[in-house]
Amino acid sequence: MLAVDTNVLVRLLARDDARQALAADQAVAKGAWVSHLVLAEAIRVLDAVYGRAPKQVIAALDLLLVQEGLVLQDADVIHAALTQFRTKPALGFSDCLVLEIARKAGHMPLATFDKALARLPGAQKL
Repeated sequence: MLAVDTNVLVRLLARDDARQALAADQAVAKGAWVSHLVLAEAIRVLDAVYGRAPKQVIAALDLLLVQEGLVLQDADVIHAALTQFRTKPALGFSDCLVLEIARKAGHMPLATFDKALARLPGAQKL
């Protein structure tokens, strides 16, 4: 199965370049895998470059989770991180993802200096 890079995922979500969006659509239609890193980078680009609000990022993640052609690495982890992000969007999706990856790996608590992240179950402020 084809794996996609961050720029392909961003084209799927941002739709800012018609030619590249079409190429991304065609590639994903055949089936594609998205790693945690690519997903986190793409969400960061949507936030930092495209100025997408948390509600828009949540909608994009919801779309990716149900996209037929995409297989997200550990979709259960992505779903759990999205659940956390819905309740605490100020944290940022990547913080929620890091916490849920650690939880799935069985390496808890997650040590952090981030006061807001430390308030989530499974995180511990140093």
